[in-house]
Amino acid sequence: MALLNFKRRETQSAGLVDGHVEAFLENYSIEVMPRTAEKVADFRALLPEGTRVYIAHIDGTPIEDMVATARRLAADGFPVMPHFPARIIQDAKTLENWIAMYQGEAGVDQALLLAGGVAKPHGDFDSSMQLMETGLFDKAGFKRLHVAGHPEGNRDIDPKGGMANVEAALRWKQAFSTRTDAQMAIATQFAFEADPIIKWANALKAAGIDLPIHIGIAGPAKLQTLIKFAIACGVGPSLKVLQKRARDVSKLLLPFEPVDIISELAAHKAANPDFNITNVHFFPLGGIKTNATWAIENGGASGRPANADGKAGS
Repeated sequence: MALLNFKRRETQSAGLVDGHVEAFLENYSIEVMPRTAEKVADFRALLPEGTRVYIAHIDGTPIEDMVATARRLAADGFPVMPHFPARIIQDAKTLENWIAMYQGEAGVDQALLLAGGVAKPHGDFDSSMQLMETGLFDKAGFKRLHVAGHPEGNRDIDPKGGMANVEAALRWKQAFSTRTDAQMAIATQFAFEADPIIKWANALKAAGIDLPIHIGIAGPAKLQTLIKFAIACGVGPSLKVLQKRARDVSKLLLPFEPVDIISELAAHKAANPDFNITNVHFFPLGGIKTNATWAIENGGASGRPANADGKAGS
């Protein structure tokens, strides 16, 4: 806890940036998996009221486990946004069944649509666009659909590390947003530098892609953990931020926190109110409790849990 407090004092010394961080973290979201959610005794003791909780669907996780996690979170009053990874969904009938299960058992009316982390599709779907084209989410009356964004590119779409195909996909999704009643936004992969993110967001806006961006941020974690996940998830050039820190023996064993990137993005947002990054989405790679505690200690009212007097598991 001493390290968190030190970082907070360090941030406050920069003047108004602490207030900017509080504003920037308002309505943040967080991602869980069934197995990580099981470790939390009471989400209300960790998360602000109304926090959107994404449920990541890893290949091999039974849909029943996903729905049970959604049901628990919804019962605690949290809006739930499950992942629908196209490449692990067998066919339209399976997709329709998943939607019906989520709605019937947990009242879910929002989803993150993405290709998914497997190289070879299990069935009929290869991309999130194909999921949208089924019309099943509109038919079910989903109120919100999020799609994936990649500030540093996506090698599944652009194998050589370019951005052309990624941008083309987002243009398609931008056009689709005009054909659906659901609110749409871009939820991104995490990165570790603010400047490239700002340039990417501005370039999208200049290209006519004005979907709100929920920027992915890796929560506090051991440096080795972040490097492992960053490589596995295809994080691009900003990985050098972690690699540079790893060369400093004095910092190697200290947890890495998203102080710099959030402070810089928050300051930019405060100076540019029309900036199209509207929300923060946390990947709690060091644990849900660790991430939520960081938000509580650095986010002011924006991090205050629904049950401020409660106690939660790790």
